[in-house]
Amino acid sequence: VQLVESGGGLVQAGGSLRLSCAASGRTVSSYAMGWFRQALGKEREFVAAINWSASTTRYADSVKGRFTISRDDAKNTVYLQMNSLKPEDTAVYYCAAEPKEYYSGSYYKEGTYYYWGQGTQVTVSS
Repeated sequence: VQLVESGGGLVQAGGSLRLSCAASGRTVSSYAMGWFRQALGKEREFVAAINWSASTTRYADSVKGRFTISRDDAKNTVYLQMNSLKPEDTAVYYCAAEPKEYYSGSYYKEGTYYYWGQGTQVTVSS
């Protein structure tokens, strides 16, 4: 599968953005999907995840209540709705996918996911 993120940009603190991760090839309902982010000079960190049936979502504590991960199977796209953005949310955001037959359950680990997008920059100004 190929993953292409979009929707990043510059936004003021308190604003919102919606990131998209368009998948080509196999349907996203065959994958566990995750969003990660990497701020300048920091390690990549887990943000949110959704399982292949879309029955379970998980979030990092830092974004819980502000971000929502969702999926549109008809568009083969996963979204990350980001509200109440803070300057500390500034980072490159990456979409990741792991085929359900190989999924380990460790949704918060980078190594769980085999496929990655190229990333999209989100900058939140204060």
